[in-house]
Amino acid sequence: MKKIALFFPVLLLMSCYNAERNCTDFKTGKFKFEYEIDGVKKTTLFERNDSIQIETFEGKTDTATIRWVNDCEYVLQKKHPKNKAEEKAIDMKILTTTKNSYTFEFGMIGVDSKQKGTVTKISD
Repeated sequence: MKKIALFFPVLLLMSCYNAERNCTDFKTGKFKFEYEIDGVKKTTLFERNDSIQIETFEGKTDTATIRWVNDCEYVLQKKHPKNKAEEKAIDMKILTTTKNSYTFEFGMIGVDSKQKGTVTKISD
């Protein structure tokens, strides 16, 4: 019975924990996104100001407009789409932040499936 009585205060404290979200720290700057495709590590570098994001992946540069929905959520829209898939806007939501990185969830608007990733800020 004593163990159960001790368990409830711990559970209560854990349920009150909110993930840190200092999203405004990541609205502008230079960033790096690393991920793996079929066992191969890939890196995308991008620079973002309040309304434009310019990203470079495998030597190719692309530009997208940014529309901030709130401090932690924005919509990316490619400025020069090359196919139908690139014409669709992407919803980006910052889930948690640290001093120099954030974890986010993203997916095409109107599609239920979402993916997650982590971005590192490399400079202001």
